[in-house]
Amino acid sequence: MTAITPSAVLFDCDGVLVDSLEAAATAWDAWATRYAPGFDFRTQIEHGVRAADTVATLVAAGLRDEAVAALDAAEVASAALTEPIPGSVALTSRIPSGMWAVVTSATRELARRRLAAAGHPVPSALVAAEDVGRGKPDPEPYLAGAAQLGVDIAQCVVFEDAEAGVRSARAAGAGWVVGVGDHLGTAVVDARIDDLRSAEWRDGSLHLRG
Repeated sequence: MTAITPSAVLFDCDGVLVDSLEAAATAWDAWATRYAPGFDFRTQIEHGVRAADTVATLVAAGLRDEAVAALDAAEVASAALTEPIPGSVALTSRIPSGMWAVVTSATRELARRRLAAAGHPVPSALVAAEDVGRGKPDPEPYLAGAAQLGVDIAQCVVFEDAEAGVRSARAAGAGWVVGVGDHLGTAVVDARIDDLRSAEWRDGSLHLRG
């Protein structure tokens, strides 16, 4: 077992705290029939980046604002299909409220709906897609998360499930990066776990098994 005593914990949302794959696929597949025929969410999506950044690679410039708005609405509509990642609700419920934040590539409304659907408290510290000028893998999101909590990013542990998110955390200077799940690709992490059943908050420290 590994024990870490950070100043704060920064969680990615989708794939770390919530399982939104089916919810997202439902929205993206319906959206793609109108805006990106031939795009297959399950095999072609780059996990961990903002939806608007992906749309920009798929849709002509003159149609992008409309396409992003349509996708945002579709994802919000399917958010109720979201489920918790195993062990995640137990973990977030035990960390003191001022010591953790969510740093996500989702929009604020979507993140809040997915967290609530999965049974998580919605933290006051939440960095969403619209809060930053540059999304993951840029370091800005994780720097913003640490700033919201008033802590040094070097004293934060980050939980991430995607290569873009790991690169963001590393570039920001996060003290520890824990990889979750099987979408990490070649990302270099300090520890790797299947889900949050392998993480426990106890006596002011984070304990990792496996």
